[in-house]
Amino acid sequence: MASRIRIPKSKRGRLSAVAAAVVTVALAGFAFIYFVLFPTSSPPSFALKTPKTAVPLSSASAVVGRWTIAADSQAGYRVREKLAFLPALDDAVGRTSEITGGATFAAPHGTLTVTVASFVINVLSLKSNEAMRDQHIQTIGIQSATYPKASFVLTHALALPQSALSGDVFDVNITGDVNMHGATRLLTIPVEMRLSSSRIHAVGSLTFPWGLFRMSAPSVGGFVSVEPDATMEFDLTLARA
Repeated sequence: MASRIRIPKSKRGRLSAVAAAVVTVALAGFAFIYFVLFPTSSPPSFALKTPKTAVPLSSASAVVGRWTIAADSQAGYRVREKLAFLPALDDAVGRTSEITGGATFAAPHGTLTVTVASFVINVLSLKSNEAMRDQHIQTIGIQSATYPKASFVLTHALALPQSALSGDVFDVNITGDVNMHGATRLLTIPVEMRLSSSRIHAVGSLTFPWGLFRMSAPSVGGFVSVEPDATMEFDLTLARA
């Protein structure tokens, strides 16, 4: 025998049932719009690859000197959004090329070393695939309208391995002060690097809880929110100053 739908007899019960139905329909409609009509397609994470014909450097002196940010550098964020309790299909990614700064290389005793490095990112210029998201992060989460700059300053000179001169990709850990959302934290960031006589490439990322930089995880209307951790990522190209 088929079950019957029970309709509340009281006026208050009927109103509650109607309200619940409206919320359910609204949530379903929002989910349809968000996941079907406007699906996201995240750009891949930054990564370095060793070229097929890597050219070794003649010596550490080929890199010694001052290098500055080139125009094709990028930095930004990567977070996984949620619609109510449902995770999004892809990450929300925002990036900018408005970066300034550079690094100085020296070779004391023949060991190639990064002695100075500092970078400033204009987070107010971050762009994603959704203009509405870009507007929201100006006032929630990153709050880029209030804190328009993020920066990194190297605090410990970094001695590079001998493999850095091979032209291949190598891994290092860079320690420095990261300033974001008005808070500064001393952090160590894993970085992939590749050196040549004309370009220096550095790619890295760091995943952290929002509260590390005194930020609150963004939430829009209680429907769209994000996971408790965010990732900052960068792909920097340096050219001779």
